[in-house]
Amino acid sequence: MAENLLSIDCGTQSVRALLFNPRGDLLAKSRVVIEPYYSTSPGLAEQDPKVFWDALCQACTKLFSMQGVRKDSIAAVSITTQRATVLNLDKDGNPLRPAIIWLDQRRAETFPKVKGFWGAAFTLSGAKPTVEYLQAECEANWINLHQPEIWEKTYKFTYLSGYLTHLLTGKFVDSIGCQVGYMPFDYKKQDWAASSHWYWQALTIKPDKLVDLVPVGDQLGEITQKASRQSGIPAGLPLIASGADKACEVLGSGSLKPNVACLSYGTTATINTTHEKYIEIIPLIPPYPAAVPDFYNMELQIYRGYWMVTWFKHEFGLREQSLADKRGIEPEELFDELVTSVPPGSQGLVLQPYWSPGLRHPGPEARGAIVGFNVAHTRAHIYRAILEGLAYALREGKERTEKRAKITIDQIRVAGGGSQSDAAMQLTADVFGLPVSRPHLYEASGLGAAMNAAVGAGIHPDHYAALEAMTRIGDTFTPNPKAHAVYDQLYNEVYLKMYKRLRPFYKAIQEISLPSI
Repeated sequence: MAENLLSIDCGTQSVRALLFNPRGDLLAKSRVVIEPYYSTSPGLAEQDPKVFWDALCQACTKLFSMQGVRKDSIAAVSITTQRATVLNLDKDGNPLRPAIIWLDQRRAETFPKVKGFWGAAFTLSGAKPTVEYLQAECEANWINLHQPEIWEKTYKFTYLSGYLTHLLTGKFVDSIGCQVGYMPFDYKKQDWAASSHWYWQALTIKPDKLVDLVPVGDQLGEITQKASRQSGIPAGLPLIASGADKACEVLGSGSLKPNVACLSYGTTATINTTHEKYIEIIPLIPPYPAAVPDFYNMELQIYRGYWMVTWFKHEFGLREQSLADKRGIEPEELFDELVTSVPPGSQGLVLQPYWSPGLRHPGPEARGAIVGFNVAHTRAHIYRAILEGLAYALREGKERTEKRAKITIDQIRVAGGGSQSDAAMQLTADVFGLPVSRPHLYEASGLGAAMNAAVGAGIHPDHYAALEAMTRIGDTFTPNPKAHAVYDQLYNEVYLKMYKRLRPFYKAIQEISLPSI
């Protein structure tokens, strides 16, 4: 009897094909590395859509060539992708331009403002700057302004998940759980917005350019013969709707109750909790669809998150990289040594991790900052301060979530690349003052997608049963009371006050930097 689940995880830096059994064991895995994006001008981040499809096909073909992997053991397929990467497709599903990657920073600064009742309401409520920010960030608005001929030819405007779903099934359809970005999507109702919604004034997108939506856990379609020939996935297998990568990571980490938070230590660092009620942590910033039908993920994010770790390693970590090559070990071991060589609190060096601006907190004027330098500080202190600053920011997210949801978070899971660092895990436990645990396997996002496939295929009756059967806790790190006491003081007396004190300087920098020279 076929009972295994094929999960495809299309991330920012790689595409992975993963085979799970109904108990959540990873049976086989293949990974194809991709270039995250290319840039033709400062701030732009684009990619040839063919890169994603070719990598998917290569990853699946490689997986099926592995010893012991049997195609006839697969009951269903599910796919999870990076969020907010968008494509313009013609009537045949062919891309009309490169995909705009979620890291792209283009802005439609001159798009018409919302008028009438909604415009007046936003002005009176003080929400006008937020709405204008959303308008400027919307990729469709930018394309309409700067590439109107592309927008005119666009049959469907969709996320990467919708594009890959079309290639796999031949249908213009996508999962509700993948709708994260600047689209006219009603996050509360988890469907395209009603005709009276202000989104239709703020965004240039019209209903006919949107794909059909399917609830998480339902069938999107079946793998076509054409897709089977290219990818090796058996034709006729059901493709089950799943969530975006962060949502699947939350599910795969076992975070289905609101008292269990999932920290994601990835390119974007996030803290997520799962709720049955719609709750906005920050007004007009909605909770996203969870990888469970009719649930929401309350999320706060640090946009450049663990990208800062990669930045540090690239700019200051040549010594560890070279030494690791000589010793034949992974560089991460030496970077962990760098962290543990410095005491908790980095001897008063405190970092605010706002390397990229936000919408409300931090606002669009935000910058990163490091304060407290003295002659004792080294690059090791800077590295530890980066990890501590990210943990401080996520702890602040935890407290904001608790305040809005009126639920205490008492369990923490940590997923993503940074979770593989023991030093980062211990530091996180010390900052939060709570035990933190890894999921039982690293591929939490892929596991979450596989759990949806299991429910959709009827292998598990519902997501609670899938969570019970397929997830478990891995390594757990408990807080050091002395370290936590140091972090508590720095967090409350320094970190929480930094943004408010520095914000006027950030605004001045923004105003000074705006004129082009």
